[in-house]
Amino acid sequence: MSRTSPSSPPSLAAQPELKRVMGPGLLLLFIVGDILGTGIYALTGQVAGEVGGAAWLPFVVAFVVASITACSYLELVTKYPQAAGAALYVHKAFGKHFLTFLVCFAVMCSGITSASAASRAFAANLATGFGLEAGDELILLIALGFMGLVMLVNLRGVAESLKVNVLLTAVELSGLLLVILISGWFIAGGDADFSRTVVFETGSDKGVVLAVSTATSLAFFAMVGFEDSVNMAEETKDPARIFPRMMFTGLGITGLIYVLVSICAVAVVPVGDLASSETPLATVVQTAAPDFPIADLLPFISMFAVANSALINMMMASRLLYGMSRQGVLPPFLAKTHPIRRTPHAAILFTTAVAFGLVAYVSLNPDSSVVALLGGTTSLLLLTVFVSVHLAVLVLRKDKVDRPHFRAGRVLPVVGAVTCLYLVLPWSSGRPADQYSIAGVLLLAGVALWAVSWASRRGASEADQPEDHSPR
Repeated sequence: MSRTSPSSPPSLAAQPELKRVMGPGLLLLFIVGDILGTGIYALTGQVAGEVGGAAWLPFVVAFVVASITACSYLELVTKYPQAAGAALYVHKAFGKHFLTFLVCFAVMCSGITSASAASRAFAANLATGFGLEAGDELILLIALGFMGLVMLVNLRGVAESLKVNVLLTAVELSGLLLVILISGWFIAGGDADFSRTVVFETGSDKGVVLAVSTATSLAFFAMVGFEDSVNMAEETKDPARIFPRMMFTGLGITGLIYVLVSICAVAVVPVGDLASSETPLATVVQTAAPDFPIADLLPFISMFAVANSALINMMMASRLLYGMSRQGVLPPFLAKTHPIRRTPHAAILFTTAVAFGLVAYVSLNPDSSVVALLGGTTSLLLLTVFVSVHLAVLVLRKDKVDRPHFRAGRVLPVVGAVTCLYLVLPWSSGRPADQYSIAGVLLLAGVALWAVSWASRRGASEADQPEDHSPR
């Protein structure tokens, strides 16, 4: 996801280039680690609740859509190997500052909604891991406390490093492989109902196509993260050569793991029990191996995975808000930094306050599934951004560069734009209205901030103009 502003102030233009330290292996680990996380750990049950035992199908469709979208990102990142992602591409294609701002702010909002979903998943896994009989109120308090902890870590100035990413990726991956291996042992023993994996069970008011579209809109939350890697373009060795191979390899690895996990989950646990659980993978392991002490470990692995997702998303969201403020797009108070820690404390406090509000609002709504609602809102925001990226590829075909780059062809960007738009529209995606409400309120808040900033800049500009004292 693009987290930076498309342009830099003139004072920054003479700064040295970023050091290119990422080879194929580190780039692959970054992509895999960024995709793995909250989505598959928390939403497997919700996906199964939409389509029944065929929960693997929405993950396959989400993988195909993500792969097509990756082709457009690859053409643009190898054509313009700069660390600004979707905002840069949209700005180059259309040259409209307000449109660029909307893309930036939508990506920032997706980071906050993703982190909010992770905080709720963290709280649910913590309660399961410690055997707490936690109601919605206690889960809400734990989630808010976790977001407060993320804020403190963010304020302290924890920098993302590749070594830490390797460690976190290994932990996240081990949890999913644990689910697959234990479920496979349970299935091999003849104790699972493998026939459930080919049974569609949709709601009474939905046909199969609409149910799959709704489930895919949720499953896509598990596939996002691949687009984050384009922000590493300036730190990657020979990006035009290694980005395509590593992007497709990373998507292939995660897509295969997700399909295997979803098949195993449905074969081991009845769909109804899976859909009602906020910790579906922990339920799978506890069902397949109730006497194995390793089953008690999975909730803590899940906590670690979703905590990583929350921290990364909140760090990036606050930095993007800070960057937009420095560019004069948002009010200047959001660009304030801590005098000692040198962290963007105003932007961190602002994004944390928004996350608090989101978690509290959806947690106190008894008719919603919190993680599913926030995860669906994340995918809604990002799919909208992806439509603009696909269109940018087509517009920028006329812009020739003197370097070899990946080509997505003529058909894939069109198919990608249509498919992403299909998963955005309410009548085709089957999304609940609350997802559009949350996304709309967030974007309207962004537009209000932009308007305040624009008015203050205009007022300052008029105040600086000399008065006209000429005789009339």
